[in-house]
Amino acid sequence: MNPSPTDALALLHQRHSAPSRQLGEPAPDAAALAALLEAAVRVPDHGKLVPFRLITLRDRHKLRFGERLAARAVERQPDLSEAKREKERGRYTFAPLVIVVVARIDAGSSVPPVEQQLTAGCVAYNLLLGASALGFGAQWLTGWAAYDEVVAALLGLAANEQVIGFVHVGTPQLEVPDRDRPPVSSLLTEWAESP
Repeated sequence: MNPSPTDALALLHQRHSAPSRQLGEPAPDAAALAALLEAAVRVPDHGKLVPFRLITLRDRHKLRFGERLAARAVERQPDLSEAKREKERGRYTFAPLVIVVVARIDAGSSVPPVEQQLTAGCVAYNLLLGASALGFGAQWLTGWAAYDEVVAALLGLAANEQVIGFVHVGTPQLEVPDRDRPPVSSLLTEWAESP
């Protein structure tokens, strides 16, 4: 049964990011995660290239990944303040599940790389929408780690792959207020050819 258009729009209107530091247990169980991932990969895909893949980080492996990133942050910037070091150390200790969305760029395709990246970005956004629909919170983060070659190697990325985002998923531990949104009227113009 398909949701009514009103329900679907309500989901879009209610969606907002829950800060990763405010996400805790429980994470989606196996059935909910499978449903979330199945929905997330239903994205526009010019050329049917499937230019993305997903990596899950959980439990002690997620914590170890966070420790490795914190060490890399200091390696990259030895004069990092203690407050920033602490932030890096704690980054992967909150949300019980992190899904890494990876773009796989087919350079030989006639589909421009930016369109392939956008397809992978749609997967990340679908993860946010799907998590919200299932009653979870999620936040899509990038930061320096998404663009670091050492982190890419740690994740086992190929030369044609790049991190699109780290999607942190869990249960909001606090009520998350929505932020102000710009009025659509300030963003919309209508093109018309001059006579």
